[in-house]
Amino acid sequence: MKRTAPDRDFVLLFLVMLTIAAGNTALQSVLPALGRSLHVADSGVAAAFSVSALLWVLAAPFWARRSDAHGRRAMILLGMAGFAVSLGLCGLFLMAGINGWISGSLAFMLFIMGRLIYGGFGAAAPPAVQALVAGRTSREDRTKALTLLASAFGLGTILGPAIAPYLILGWLGPVHIGLAGPAFIFSAFGLAMLVTIYRILPDDRGKAIGHHAAVSAYPSIGGQSSGASITAATAADTEQVGYRDPRIRGWMIAGLVMGHAQAMTGQAIGFLVIDRLHLEPALALQPTGLVLIIGAGAALLAQWGIIPNLNLDPRRLVLIGLVIAAIGTALTGMATSLYSIALAYGLASLGFGFTRPGFTAGASLAVGPEGQGSVAGKVTSINGAAFVLGPSIGVGLYELYKPLPYLIASAALVTMLVFAWQQLRDRPTPAID
Repeated sequence: MKRTAPDRDFVLLFLVMLTIAAGNTALQSVLPALGRSLHVADSGVAAAFSVSALLWVLAAPFWARRSDAHGRRAMILLGMAGFAVSLGLCGLFLMAGINGWISGSLAFMLFIMGRLIYGGFGAAAPPAVQALVAGRTSREDRTKALTLLASAFGLGTILGPAIAPYLILGWLGPVHIGLAGPAFIFSAFGLAMLVTIYRILPDDRGKAIGHHAAVSAYPSIGGQSSGASITAATAADTEQVGYRDPRIRGWMIAGLVMGHAQAMTGQAIGFLVIDRLHLEPALALQPTGLVLIIGAGAALLAQWGIIPNLNLDPRRLVLIGLVIAAIGTALTGMATSLYSIALAYGLASLGFGFTRPGFTAGASLAVGPEGQGSVAGKVTSINGAAFVLGPSIGVGLYELYKPLPYLIASAALVTMLVFAWQQLRDRPTPAID
């Protein structure tokens, strides 16, 4: 970043993204066990994330536009407040179900309502964070800065499931907190970040924010952000690029299929660990966390270690990732031990670690500077859309036949490999007249 952008502010923004990702992933590692212990259908657990994902997709562009008028700091504060309030309410509702004050089904219905707060207001923070960084960096430094910022999501998805089993609380007087503990503790983390941002981050209201905009989508459960790993920052007066524009159409289709494959398989992984290892729900937290950590680490290995040294174009990144992810998802569906599940899921996540930046960069490079903002918005929508129906589809298929979501995802990725080989181009195709 430029010297004019204090390192302290960047570290603070990095921590904002990390906190959001860690809190989200920590819940995803304990929810399968919670759902089983409260006798909630597996599909109900998946719905808790699908509805908030839908609201996130709708709300993120709205808050991104509001940040231009009201300042990035104000939107970051709003997003962190939404994050903290949402997790606090989710913890209360889950605790009520654990203690038998309300039924398990009602507890999860209220939990979904709490998640809607996160989807609606938590979505204000990531676009503002990325826009603030984009506005403070030169074009030459922007890709590196946004990549480092986006990697906070990957790091958060490692830390979240890693520490979640240690955040399960016991009795507080006559009240048993239990598996609701991670929600309360990450809510406290969110409040701490809220106060820190308020005290440290400079108020940018009324200042020229610049004409740059960046967006982010819903965080995934597979070890990386489902939003753009490298999001284009661009002028406000941009060309509007449609989904069907031949320059990006192939990339949009590829992103949608790859995103659904990742969402389907990732949401079912907690249930797979419980059932394949024949564990009681309360004993499945550490094994599930281990599998998620391996997956997150594999995705980070791709994005931090392998991709920077290969210098591959976006098309090749997608093709390589599709091959690896297809093999990994198929093997995950057939795995029967903790180590085989972790290894196979890590392989799948490694593949998705290639496809995500390949899809994002390919769509961005397909258009000129004036179309970058519009394309970034399309990338956000595609990535978020995968987590609206993807988790419910995956868990629904899992309830029919345990390996089914993984086998179908693998078949879809193989089909997409053929499509990508034929349709994706390194050079942009002509725009619609």
